[in-house]
Amino acid sequence: MSEAITAMSPEMEALMTKLKATWSAGDFGQIARAYLSGAAEFIARLDLQPGEKVLDIGCGAGSTALPAARAGAIVTGVDIAPNLVAQARANAETEGLKNCRFEEGDAEALVYETGSFDTIVSIFGAMFAPRPEKVAAEMIRVCRAGGRIVMGNWTPRSFVGQMLKINTLHVPPPNMPSPVLWGDEAAVRERLKDGIAGLELRRRLMTFVFPFSPVEAVEHFRKFYGPTQKAFDALEGDAEKQAALRRDLENHWTENNLAADGTTRIESEYLEIIARRA
Repeated sequence: MSEAITAMSPEMEALMTKLKATWSAGDFGQIARAYLSGAAEFIARLDLQPGEKVLDIGCGAGSTALPAARAGAIVTGVDIAPNLVAQARANAETEGLKNCRFEEGDAEALVYETGSFDTIVSIFGAMFAPRPEKVAAEMIRVCRAGGRIVMGNWTPRSFVGQMLKINTLHVPPPNMPSPVLWGDEAAVRERLKDGIAGLELRRRLMTFVFPFSPVEAVEHFRKFYGPTQKAFDALEGDAEKQAALRRDLENHWTENNLAADGTTRIESEYLEIIARRA
């Protein structure tokens, strides 16, 4: 069992409760559908081998765990949101995938033995945990010597990074380091300096495709994406402030839309991290 499970301060307990509510809100599975092909490509680049033991942290509805299982890996997916864990299980059952399991859990206090996994994966997941130093320590701990830790994290300048910034301009963010620092190369090198034998960083693009307009995409995120939904909820009762948030998001989506046929296609930069465990 993890030695990282320790008593939290009341403030941290309150923050974790808030974050769990945020990611349980809406339906992130609906959001992930827009980049399933990119998630599959992310996994394909890892060239996973049959029987390879993989831990997917912040697995959501299984957008990366399921492609890993299709490749023959033995996959464990963990997420803070119980509704997403249930979705991932249902999706795996629909595909008849028997070599994966999904559990509710905390990226900062993993309940797995030291050195349990060959490869640790987290795409747009662990980056949102409030204590990055604990996340880094836990990923390193549960990865075997010579294994890999692979992350995909939105960069500060990315479309999603700027979208999250718009939220914070209208609603005060929680008291924690910005999640997009996991997309900053200097921050990553500092966080993964101990217990790591090699580190490769590459900037890549993830494409979102929606069969509707940017204005409708904003409403889609308001309905299904926890952080956007909670930002609007925080302004409930103030129609003017809600309208201002919606206007800024609609402008952001419209200005970055690459489609010209009434649909929406967005490219968002992320930092691909491949760390080799010492």
